[in-house]
Amino acid sequence: MPEKHHPRRGSMGYSPRKRAQGMTPKIRAWADIEEGPKLQGFPGFKAGMTHGFVVDYRPTSTTSGQEIRVPITVVEVPPVTVCGLRFYTETHDGFKTMGEVWSKNVNPLLKKRLPLPKSFDTDKMWKKIDIEKVDEIRSIVHTHPEKVSGVPTKKPDIMEIRIGGGTIQERIDKGKEILGKELNYNDFAQEGDMIDVSGITKGKGTQGHVKRWGVKILDHKNSKSRRNIGTTGVFIPGYIRPTVPQAGQTGFHQRTEYNKRVLKIGTKGEEVTPKGGFVNYGIVNNPYVLLHGSVPGTIKRTIFMKDPLRKVGVEVKEPKMTYISTESKQGV
Repeated sequence: MPEKHHPRRGSMGYSPRKRAQGMTPKIRAWADIEEGPKLQGFPGFKAGMTHGFVVDYRPTSTTSGQEIRVPITVVEVPPVTVCGLRFYTETHDGFKTMGEVWSKNVNPLLKKRLPLPKSFDTDKMWKKIDIEKVDEIRSIVHTHPEKVSGVPTKKPDIMEIRIGGGTIQERIDKGKEILGKELNYNDFAQEGDMIDVSGITKGKGTQGHVKRWGVKILDHKNSKSRRNIGTTGVFIPGYIRPTVPQAGQTGFHQRTEYNKRVLKIGTKGEEVTPKGGFVNYGIVNNPYVLLHGSVPGTIKRTIFMKDPLRKVGVEVKEPKMTYISTESKQGV
């Protein structure tokens, strides 16, 4: 029998809950950093989860210095290619695009995502940019899903990644240095760093009030429905307010998990691939990163890691991992 009295459940902070625009997360805020200049984010492909033992690095924990079992998310992070740079100037309406500079050698697979010109002059593009008016510089990078055996598509994802840290001139020089080159995960973060992880959650289609918002099930004496809401609101105003929980789209929303610890960065995927491979994913062949805890999204989905906006937690240079489970996940 359901409880008659308890606080309502489900956050209203994400209303309206509607489908994300695409599979790739859209980053709307970047952290200000002191070190650099460097790329402030990196994409990866979620392979699955496992568990391991880590020496507890929290000084105030009751298990400090002891081995503790932690859940681990394995993310495959093949190199990304910086195919262009985009420059912004700050106005009273926000950042406005000044122009772009693209690399001379562009991956032919990009034609699956956008039309590519037959020829263009990179040096001529640089001359059109007024360096003195530049207030923000971001790199245009694309992924290499063709290198990942667990992802069925070859169409690369294109995204903007901010180049932060240092002065504007140092960021521009960094952009010139990395333009057209491949970058690895170590160019973004190191073991022990805290990062934010964004992804598109698992879609569940249209669901009812209870599953979508977590409202309580009505009393068994209710005459019409128990898995409905008791009221849609007052008579005035004459419309249903957006704070009223109703049935509708559930899942496939963009969500961000804050302050995830990077436990390990490796290059040999067989070190973390379980026997028989990850379920519905397969074998990790590229460099990988182990994150403490779970992250949004299903396996094979592109997730995006970036510098933390509200960093908390103790500083850890290199977390000490004593064991990573590679037992078979088939049938679990």
